[in-house]
Amino acid sequence: MSTLTQAAEIETVETKKTGGAIYIIGALFFVFGFVTWMNSVLIPYLKIACQLTDFESYLVAFAFYISYFIMAIPSGWLLKKIGFKKGMSIGLAVMAAGALLFIPAALTRTYAIFLLGLFVQGMGLTVLQAASNPYITILGPIESAAKRISIMGICNKIAGALAPIVLGAIALKDTDALKERLLTMTDSEKVIELNILASRVITPYICIIVILVILAIAVVFSSLPEIDTDKEDESTAIANVNKTSIFHFPYLLLGVLTLFLYVGAEVLAGDSIIGYGSSQGIPLDTAKFFTTCTLLCMILGYVAGIICIPKYFSQQAALKVSAVLGLVFSLAAIFTHGYISVLFIALLGLANSLMWPAIWPLAIVGLGRFTKIGSSMMIMAIAGGAVIPPIYGLLVGKFNASSAYFVLVPCYLFILYYATNGHKIGLAGKKAN
Repeated sequence: MSTLTQAAEIETVETKKTGGAIYIIGALFFVFGFVTWMNSVLIPYLKIACQLTDFESYLVAFAFYISYFIMAIPSGWLLKKIGFKKGMSIGLAVMAAGALLFIPAALTRTYAIFLLGLFVQGMGLTVLQAASNPYITILGPIESAAKRISIMGICNKIAGALAPIVLGAIALKDTDALKERLLTMTDSEKVIELNILASRVITPYICIIVILVILAIAVVFSSLPEIDTDKEDESTAIANVNKTSIFHFPYLLLGVLTLFLYVGAEVLAGDSIIGYGSSQGIPLDTAKFFTTCTLLCMILGYVAGIICIPKYFSQQAALKVSAVLGLVFSLAAIFTHGYISVLFIALLGLANSLMWPAIWPLAIVGLGRFTKIGSSMMIMAIAGGAVIPPIYGLLVGKFNASSAYFVLVPCYLFILYYATNGHKIGLAGKKAN
């Protein structure tokens, strides 16, 4: 057999392995997309079931996303010890444990237990994200990383579009009429009705537990290959020879802050739109579909990314355009009303769609042996989803639901800065203009 033929056969085998790995990672992105975007329904649902204020209801986002900040570094250590494959399985098992807590939370209608369950789910997702995002980035050329992440984003957002429809149909069914009835009920009657409402989530979460456990077992026995991110190619090793700390990569640190603000903006757009629609006088039975509209806009953006990056425009160019669109749509939502205003919040899904796949490769390129710790810091930045939505909830209480969206303006301005200049600061061979 000739050397050329052997090389072709080896390349075919490696392509099959890569393709199989992408399918498995795509399934995982689907799972944590579904679990993540159920929060958009849980916020208005728990506001009614547990009789919460606007700020208290947005603690759903805080409890879920703060786990990324707390668990990101431990996740990196765990993955270094046991590898990506076992780490993904453990992450799924931890998510199942968090979903299990929803059963006693619903039976006792205790908001603190709901929040604990969300925090534990977030812990599991942190491990999954810490493994899967660098995995899909490194599993091929860095120049086309945004395209691969966009494919994963479609899996994630299709699940996210389905999640509020499925959970909303169960948890928010006839809640507009229930809110009216609660106004005329005695305290004892309210308790009975609210307990019945709280119990609606038990069956969906039992189904989620079963699916997560099956996936955890499936990943253990899958053919996912391990990737050694501690090895550097020659050029990267030379560039990093005098770098002894992750803090020697300012473009990464700026990328972490950029991702923090982006995630906060994305979570706010998806998680607040149902409540915002209700504040605009739109019935919850209609508003419960608005998160799905936001995520469908994100899917359109991901498809554009797959087609156009890097063939027609670069990752950083996509980030620039996305930041500008975010600013325009945010201001348009603030200064309009009703369905038009809600439409602009939904269109933020389009603006946000290419930010995650563009920021990741710009931030971790050239890290070499620092890739795992850099990825862990990027995962910590997902805590932006824990900070920006509660700030919005506070502003709603002080001003109104529309004006509170001004919190998005500085977020998109900083993202624009990173796209134009910040991603080049300290990058070997480049300097900021």
